[in-house]
Amino acid sequence: MKVLLAGGSGYIGSHLIKSLIADNHDVSILSRNPSKKIKNAHIILWDGETLGKWQQYVDKMDAVVNLCGLSTSNWPWTKRKKQRFLDSRIIPGRILATAIKNVSQPPKVFIQISGINHYGLTGEGIADESTPPASDYLAQLTVSWENSTKPVQEVGVRHVVCRTAVVLSRDALLLRLMALPAILYFGGRIGDGKQPMPWIHLADQIAAVRFLIENSDSEGAYNLISPDTTSNYDFTRTLSSILQRPYWFHLPERLIQVVLGEMSVLVTQGRYAKPKRLLDEGFGFRFANLNNALNDIFKMKQR
Repeated sequence: MKVLLAGGSGYIGSHLIKSLIADNHDVSILSRNPSKKIKNAHIILWDGETLGKWQQYVDKMDAVVNLCGLSTSNWPWTKRKKQRFLDSRIIPGRILATAIKNVSQPPKVFIQISGINHYGLTGEGIADESTPPASDYLAQLTVSWENSTKPVQEVGVRHVVCRTAVVLSRDALLLRLMALPAILYFGGRIGDGKQPMPWIHLADQIAAVRFLIENSDSEGAYNLISPDTTSNYDFTRTLSSILQRPYWFHLPERLIQVVLGEMSVLVTQGRYAKPKRLLDEGFGFRFANLNNALNDIFKMKQR
């Protein structure tokens, strides 16, 4: 299988590339840094903004995966930064869609990464893929992100959207930051701890993307999130237990808001969601349970 990745030098992309190469797939990567070498992968120069020679490589690809987008964990959320969040998503998406519409043999499938915040920061019940998008900033950011590549459907390309949760692995920066207070014996919840903590183990994230690429019946939106609905209390308590540290230093929500500003909604608010369509189509999670996931990541025995 011939796979082209845009934004493949990032965290999820680098692991997806390793997985594909390990199974002897032909992997090409659109990159702003062509001097970067990745063993057994073909690096193609592009600027993520304009058409160019790179678009010839889109022709006759089996799959294109778009991972482009500046992480919203970049602090602080200034007006300029929020514009970068938007531009880094929709500009590459639109140019990829245009290139696909221009080639003689479009790819069979286009994988578009998005976010689980599509469903908003509040809401009744557990959201699934049929739940409409919310009106807040993060939700509308995902709407623009997903819509940027929908035009590939006009040439018969299967369009799949992966609304992903926080991806957990040992080398994930966000998990290292979340674990640091516990490691320093200051573990505790944020606010009242009732807010959702959406997550998925890296192994399941990569497996789910591979599943959606390879399953010709998969199309539309999918929630890439563990079926184990987890609150901030559940997550921080389990993390402290796995690390064999006390759980006592709880951070007031107001303090987080003062420090992070608008960005604080990433850790103080949220809505529960479930991976209904993945489960319905037979995808099996290797790490559906938080305790098992964190034990695997930190390689510690359960207490």
